[in-house]
Formats: sequence, C-alpha cells, structure tokens
Amino acid sequence: MTEITKTEPTTIYIRPTSGLAALNLGDLWHYRELIVFMIWRDIKVRYKQTLLGALWAVIQPLMTMLVFNFLFNNIAKVSSDGIPYPIFSFTALLPWGLFTTALNTASRSLTSNHNMITKTYFPRLILPIASVLGGLVDFAIAFAILLVMMLYYRVVPTWNALWALPLFLLLSIISALGVALWLSAINVKYRDVGYALPFITQFWLFITPVAYSSKVISDKWQILYALNPMAGVVNGFRWALLGSGNGPDILVAISAGISLVILLTGLIYFRNMERTFADTI
Repeated sequence: MTEITKTEPTTIYIRPTSGLAALNLGDLWHYRELIVFMIWRDIKVRYKQTLLGALWAVIQPLMTMLVFNFLFNNIAKVSSDGIPYPIFSFTALLPWGLFTTALNTASRSLTSNHNMITKTYFPRLILPIASVLGGLVDFAIAFAILLVMMLYYRVVPTWNALWALPLFLLLSIISALGVALWLSAINVKYRDVGYALPFITQFWLFITPVAYSSKVISDKWQILYALNPMAGVVNGFRWALLGSGNGPDILVAISAGISLVILLTGLIYFRNMERTFADTI
C-alpha cells in the first residue's frame, strides 16, 4: 500500500524587478542575432534605390568640409592649430557624422518599426541600438577617405596616442545612444521630435568644435563648454589622431561623465516607457 504524504502548498510571489536589474540588459545577448540582422537591414534600406549608394557616406562630410574650408578658413581665418584645415575639419566630422546619423535614424527607429512592436515581443532596445551601430559602416568608409587625405597633405598621425582613438569612438557611440534613447522614446508619444531634430543637430553643431578649435573658447567657459559631451569626443578624436586639442584631461572626463549620465538616464526612461509603446505607437 502506497503511503500518501501531504506537502505544504508553495506560494510564488511575482514582483517587478527594480533598480538596474529592471533594465534586463541580459536580454540583448539572447537576441544578439536579431541585432546583427537589424543592423544589416538598416544599412541596406539606407542606400536602397540610390544611384550613388554608399558614396553618400563620403559625399556628405566632404561637401561639409568644403563649405567649412571656404567660410572658416578662407574668409574667417579660423586657426586650425597648425594642421591643414581640410584635415582639421574632416577629422572632427567623422565622430560628428556618426552622432548625427545615429540621432536621425534611431529617433525614428520605433515608429518606423511599429508593425514589429505591436505584433511580436523582443527587447525594444534593439531598434535604437541597431540604428546607432549601423552608422559605423559610414564611419569606416569616411575614415578611409581621411587616411587618403592625410597621405595627400603629408600629415603624420600621432602614433603614441592612437591607442585612445577606439576609446573616443566608443564615447561617441555612448553619447549618440544615450540621446537616441531619449528621443526615440519621446517620439513615440510626441512626433514633434521629427520637426525639432534638424534644429537640435544644427544648434549642437555650432556649439561643438567641429569647424573651429576649442582653444578659441575662453578659459573661464571651458568647464561649461565641456558639459557638451560631443566637445570631449571631437577634441579627443583630434588629439588621438593629429595631436591637436585636449587629451585625457579633466574637460574630457567631464564630457565622458555627462555621456554616461545621458546613457544611464536614457536607458531608465526608455524601459519605463517601453510598456506603453505598443498602445501609443
């Protein structure tokens, strides 16, 4: 005869995660193949049915460099720290182009993929992340053109500082992703972001030392100027490649700290809004 033993019922409590655990960043690793697919899809869609294709990644910074060279070098006679101005400005346009491309694509990443969001589950963070990382292809193409320009102008890179170049590239990605998370989440509810973004990027360009050297800024304003995360990125990029601008100093540290704050708060805001995306979009 089998003896039946009684066990006490088990009570399971389901509570929402809190703190940094609520971000569920581990899900991104489980969906890593989807991230790669979305990056590749964004790249193909970007140049689909275009005559020049990936050449636009070169034409845009080159044309901007020519305009800057005419206005700031030939007319305004802005100092380029002893570096040929085309090299001086084009070097800064590389991280800046990555930043603006990320903002333009990532801010619309949720609304342009509304069918996916309303029909299936996946970490919504994948969409802005894929849009930001997709800009690295354009960056690589433009960087190759910069190397050719440096050969033409016989500009030798600062070999002892090249180790910092990937770090400043990473800082550019962090800055872009942080701002993109805020804008993409806000854009789901308020489509004003699409109208405001061109003004935001244009204004941001003029307060970032892309067309001019940060040395023209008075010393008493340098700390305030460093609150712009892209100021630290551009200065650091020039320093690592050309030996111009600021290296890893307190001003770059401030810019890096602001970038991390924007990224962390952007992640928290994005996750808090994520539960309403399917209903609002």
